[in-house]
Amino acid sequence: MFENHLWTMEPVGREENTVQGKNYRFTLLTPCLIRMEYREDGKFEDRPTQSVWNRRFDAVPHRLVKDGEGFELFTDRMHVIYSGGPFSKNSLMVKAIGGLHPFGANWYYGEEDGNLGGTARTLDGVNGACALQDGILSQNGCAVLDDSKSLILTEDGWIAPRQGDGVDIYLFTYGNDYKEALNDFYRLTGKTPMLPRYALGNWWSRYYAYTEDSYKELVTRFEKEEIPFSVGVIDMDWHLVEDVDPKYGSGWTGYTWNKNYFPDPERFMTWLHDHGMRITLNLHPADGIRAYEEAYPAIAAELGNVDTANEAPVDFDITSKKFLEAYFKCVLHPEEEKGVDFWWIDWQQGNTTKLPGLDPLWMLNHYHYLDSARDGKRPITFSRYAGPGSHRYPVGFSGDTHMTWDSLDFQPYFTSTASNIGYGWWSHDIGGHMLGYKNNEMAARWVQFGVFSPINRLHSSKSEFMGKEPWRYPMEIGAVMTDFLRLRHSLIPYLYTMNHRAYAENIPLILPMYYSYPQNREAYGVKNQYEFGTAFVVAPITTPKHSGVNRGKVQVWLPEGLYIDFFTGMIYSGGRTLDMYRDIHSIPVLAHAGAIVPMTGEILGTAAVHNPETLAIRVYGGADGSFTLYEDDNETNAYLKGEAVNTKMELNWEKKTFTISPAEGKLELIPAKRTIKVQFFGVKDSAVTVSVGGKEVSAEKTYDAAKSCLTVALPENNVTEEITVTMTEGGLGSNDVEGMIFDLLDRGELDFYEKEGVYALMQKKISTAAKLAQLQALNLEPELIGAVAEILTAYEA
Repeated sequence: MFENHLWTMEPVGREENTVQGKNYRFTLLTPCLIRMEYREDGKFEDRPTQSVWNRRFDAVPHRLVKDGEGFELFTDRMHVIYSGGPFSKNSLMVKAIGGLHPFGANWYYGEEDGNLGGTARTLDGVNGACALQDGILSQNGCAVLDDSKSLILTEDGWIAPRQGDGVDIYLFTYGNDYKEALNDFYRLTGKTPMLPRYALGNWWSRYYAYTEDSYKELVTRFEKEEIPFSVGVIDMDWHLVEDVDPKYGSGWTGYTWNKNYFPDPERFMTWLHDHGMRITLNLHPADGIRAYEEAYPAIAAELGNVDTANEAPVDFDITSKKFLEAYFKCVLHPEEEKGVDFWWIDWQQGNTTKLPGLDPLWMLNHYHYLDSARDGKRPITFSRYAGPGSHRYPVGFSGDTHMTWDSLDFQPYFTSTASNIGYGWWSHDIGGHMLGYKNNEMAARWVQFGVFSPINRLHSSKSEFMGKEPWRYPMEIGAVMTDFLRLRHSLIPYLYTMNHRAYAENIPLILPMYYSYPQNREAYGVKNQYEFGTAFVVAPITTPKHSGVNRGKVQVWLPEGLYIDFFTGMIYSGGRTLDMYRDIHSIPVLAHAGAIVPMTGEILGTAAVHNPETLAIRVYGGADGSFTLYEDDNETNAYLKGEAVNTKMELNWEKKTFTISPAEGKLELIPAKRTIKVQFFGVKDSAVTVSVGGKEVSAEKTYDAAKSCLTVALPENNVTEEITVTMTEGGLGSNDVEGMIFDLLDRGELDFYEKEGVYALMQKKISTAAKLAQLQALNLEPELIGAVAEILTAYEA
């Protein structure tokens, strides 16, 4: 039991990379990464730990100069100076050399600044921002991962305490080569595994006493409204709660279905599966298995030392291998056989156990994940963060979020910064869980962020007034929420490819802007802006709208280049910071010129668990681009063997051709034929030619001038044939400045005299600079000037 079929472990470092004395040991892992140990007893640890699993990296060229009790160690990226004795700021220092850091960096033991942050265990009890633990990146070039207190993984797959005290740290001296540092962090600690496809769809979650009938009624209503969900989260009221005899304690912990609510759990879960949903149940395991539980006789018999005559409880002892094996076998596996797909481990009972230093949350995450991987099933957990290495056990539950603008405003930063400790799959209580207040605009903005976050899980508390069903909001707000929930499912082909990229290339879905632009100081200032996969820069709106213009505002930094808005089609020139204004229907989601985004119109029913028969491919003009669509069987570990299909797509902007190459790989995993729609954004209207397998075919073409979008609907074709779409005229499109400003004025709640004045100014045949100057002279509200200026200056050829 608990066999590891997912990761390799090579915990022993290379001897030729090691410098060792009586009480110290230094092991080079890369030219920029070094392990440094000090122990008075000289007994160093070569086994894997809770955080670190691999130390056998490639051989590192280096030069060693002995100096009495100490030494100097040189690589082409690092200079270590150690004078001997216990580590201190006076005895140990390291100089980072080269890389992207222009002046290098000096690190002294025990001193560190400039850390860019990692993440936090939970947002429980947090209204707004909270402090973050450190990550492995520093703006100053050096960062420490301290592994001194983590426990050991033994050969039989269990855990053991370290013997004695000592120092065991890893120093990352990568300067500002953040992607390189993160890649080596994953080499050190283990890869992020792929999620099942269904996890990338919408999750419905609510702390509420549903019944079988009420939950089915809810799902049926979602289907009627064409609002897609792929995961059903059943909170703690699935089990006995209020009917527990007080002699057994509270109903917080429970494993027995409440038959008054769910008379036939297997029937209920089969129904959900038939309707395209996977199921996770909430667990608060701390109180163990008590005598009233249906599983009590089986686990008591399995353990054999339980006083069942006196109804003695089976204590929850995470430090007992025998208990844990019995717990999975007798309590959880029977529910999985009925239909539970994975578990929500809602551990809230602290971090102490019988074994000093052992965090029960880490144990639950680790062994739940390994157990769920049995029989080749692709594992998934849903639990809180338990320190470095937690990225191996996705998905993360960030805790009970307060329902406030301050909490929403913190979440984009909190989510992207978690990548600095490799934690790429946070799931938040989208819309907020408790306390706070109801604000319709905030609810829509939160869902918009959720769609462009790792996991989109709508959640709320038991209050009758906190439901997140779109129809419980004013019509416009509900429509926005519905549109975005549909959008999330249409993005799954793109998201699933990014899911594979996170595993194969060690790049999380969401990255802070400074990963790609470490030398730009602006990248560190836009904390709520991030890269969303290969295609997008996203800047969620997390503050209330400005009256008058009726638009939310966010400051956006655009690196050099060309960008096209996903929703409006507006073209932007980069290399600057500007305020962007959006009505309630969108947020800034900006595609790089040349970006290619495969999507689908198949969003309902079981679509979230299958590779689609139809694709809607967005292609953004202005530069060359490529994208390889990744597909596999979606729910097993066969991807570890490379069993997948890849379909390469390329845009040649100079030749104005877009090519879809024949699919390659295990073709039985995808439909033999597909219907494809290609949408070119940021382009002029043009005639097109389409060839399939080298033969020209007819295709339907339309053009939306307001969004500079050329759409080509292709006939159904074999996935093994090459498809080429050529714009025979083409060229970069232009913004409909007049139409966009008219729309801003028309929808704004503004003085009619002001509207007429601005619109008349926009009709003048004068330069943009002159219009901006005269706009300032009109003595208008600043936000109206800002919104008009954004449109006027977005792009100029």
